[in-house]
Parts: sequence; structure tokens; C-alpha cells
Amino acid sequence: MVGTSGWQYRDWRGGLYPEKLPQRLWLERYAENFATVEVNNAFYRLPEKSTFEQWRARTPDDFVVAVKMSRYLTHVKRLEDPAEPVARFLDRAAGLTDKLGPVLLQLPPTLKGDPAALEQTLAQFPRHVEVAVEPRHPTWFTDETRAVLEKHGAALCWADRKGRPLNPLWQTAGFGYIRMHEGRAAPWPRYGRAALRTWLDRAGQFDRTYVFFNNDPGGAAVADATALAAMARRRGVEVSRHPAVR
Repeated sequence: MVGTSGWQYRDWRGGLYPEKLPQRLWLERYAENFATVEVNNAFYRLPEKSTFEQWRARTPDDFVVAVKMSRYLTHVKRLEDPAEPVARFLDRAAGLTDKLGPVLLQLPPTLKGDPAALEQTLAQFPRHVEVAVEPRHPTWFTDETRAVLEKHGAALCWADRKGRPLNPLWQTAGFGYIRMHEGRAAPWPRYGRAALRTWLDRAGQFDRTYVFFNNDPGGAAVADATALAAMARRRGVEVSRHPAVR
């Protein structure tokens, strides 16, 4: 599945969003063009359950919402005492019911590897909830961390910046989760076709992969998500819906 990290970007007006389309209808327009989105604003402020319920009601039956975990757990608590933050998050995100996709745990770049804390955190999630983890300190990339991820069926998030992986390309779950932060092509921060082909090859190692473009300035995320999806379709790879290639 291919989508973007968020949908509320004003500089997408005139591109994905027609000039006269009111902002209150942007989610509906987005969901007409993509079948999945990664919700980033839950990281900064966890929405009420009613907000998740509204997102569910406003999107098609096949729509999938990946949600970034609240920074209260990852950046404030730094994975300590995870039971209450995870329970509160899941209680609210349950408003999505069957449209809840993976939960992303993006760890702070200053948080050093602590497989025991990660183990305790992942143990709070029921098995039916998929979890992806994006560590950003190199001390996480050990056999112990990999074993914890595999034990809980959690995916190591594959992250890219400027065409280069930011982490080992471990397969620790039955699904893949890829975040594209910034490309090297012009205009910035677009991705070039060679980089997209490489990541499409990597995504093919999984039976099911989520790819989210986080390079939102200037509509780059929409353009790159569209290009990647079109490339996959030309290869005969099943891919979720995307805007028409311009």
C-alpha cells in the first residue's frame, strides 16, 4: 500500500486538492486517490476517540490508517512504564475499528538501544495490532533488538533519507513498513526514478508492504507516491490506488 505521511498540507492546494475545495473535505479527496495514510499528528497530540471515529466514517471501506504513537511514550517516558500510555493510545485508536493499520513507534535519535524496554513496550500491544518500530540511534541495531522485534512480529521500519537506508534492512515481521523522508532529485525533496526503483525492489521482499512518503513540501510526497505506485503497476505488482500519472 502506498500513501503519504499526513494529508493536511496547504501547498498541496492546486495539486491534489482543487483550489476551491474547502479544507474540511481534504480527507475525502485524499481517500479518493490513496487507500492509506500515516497519521503524524497523533505523535504531537493524541486525538480523542471521536476524532478517530470521524476519520473512519469519512473514508471508504478499504481505507487503512497507520498511526504514529504519541511522543509521550517514546520521547517523554522514553519507553519507561509503557502500560498506561499504550492502553490510552489503543483505546482512542480503537475508534478506527477495522481501518486501524500499523502503529508506528518512532524513537528519539538520542534514545540508545534498550531491548528490554522495547520488549516491555511491545508486550503491551495485542497480537492483532501490527507495530512498526523506527529506531534512530545506531546502538539499537543489534541481534538482541532484532530478536525482540521477531518475537513480537513487529516490523523494523525501513527509513530513507536522500536515497540511503538509515537502518539495517532486517525482515522481522510478515509485513514491511517503509518511510521516505527526503529525496535527492530536483525539485527538492523529490525522489529520482532510480531511488524509487531500488525501494520498489526492496518492498517486493514482503508479501505486503506499506510505503509512506514524508517529503511533503511542494507536493513532493504525492508526486513520488504516485510515481512509485505507477511503477509497481507497470511491473504487474498489485498496488493500492493512486492519482493518475501526470
